[in-house]
Amino acid sequence: MNRTFYLPVVSVLFFLTFAAFSQGEEQGKKSGSEKTITGNTANVATAKDYSGFFKDREATDWKGFKKYQFSFQNRQATIVVPQKAAEGKPWIWRARFFGHEPQTDIALLNKGYHLVYLNSVPMLGAPCCVERWQNFYLFLTEKLGFNKKANLEGMSRGGLYVINWAYKYPNQVASIYIDNPVLDFKSWPGGKGKAKGTPSEWANILRYYGFSEKEAMEYKLNPVDIAPELAKKKVPILILCADADKAVPYEENTKIFAEKYKAAGGSIEVIMKPGFDHHPHSLPDPAPIVNFILKYNK
Repeated sequence: MNRTFYLPVVSVLFFLTFAAFSQGEEQGKKSGSEKTITGNTANVATAKDYSGFFKDREATDWKGFKKYQFSFQNRQATIVVPQKAAEGKPWIWRARFFGHEPQTDIALLNKGYHLVYLNSVPMLGAPCCVERWQNFYLFLTEKLGFNKKANLEGMSRGGLYVINWAYKYPNQVASIYIDNPVLDFKSWPGGKGKAKGTPSEWANILRYYGFSEKEAMEYKLNPVDIAPELAKKKVPILILCADADKAVPYEENTKIFAEKYKAAGGSIEVIMKPGFDHHPHSLPDPAPIVNFILKYNK
């Protein structure tokens, strides 16, 4: 089903209050887990099973749940464990900004989902990043017994990570939730349209994708380009977006992607936040997001 929802006035009032708690992504609200660590990953590579992996590891508290952090291929990985795992070990994979507006993550933890994160900064969904993600997926599913279908969550630039991995591995995806997502790197960080862009992150696009400026401008595998092909794989997508987003303009990202996805027969729902800018992400009450994810994990 392809639907666009507009938040009622009462929701807008909640957002105005809630927005005071949001901080800009460009100032780095990433909850400390964005620091890359190095170290021996032998214990990760030889983990026999779920219980054995966590048995001798030190956990810290995160919102009342146990959080484990460890090195995976010289990148910091995070797994937050529910009080009781739901049948089939479902999980939500946060692409970026761990801990930022965590309402959906907490709600799913309370329903028995695991929350995972792999620090992939600043790779911006480049092919090398997609393969690192795939290695982590195989570790989670083959070593720890997580469900073979991941639920993907991408805020802002997280959209590049989520859609690019899903495009290559669509059969491994249960659902996708993206929020004011970057779906064309020419829009952001390139700043080649309405958005101001971020030159340092554009340099990362050129570096990690291995492009010259000309090659980046001619690239035809941005999410807005591959939407029709992904739609054919029947991957359900929920997009939460603001129509006054100046950092990641709706017209250059979500609008193009959603129209192509719908036209190709894909299952996509769009929840609009009329009049809002890039922040805040999520919803004060994440029930619409949570219910969408639960619907595709029965």
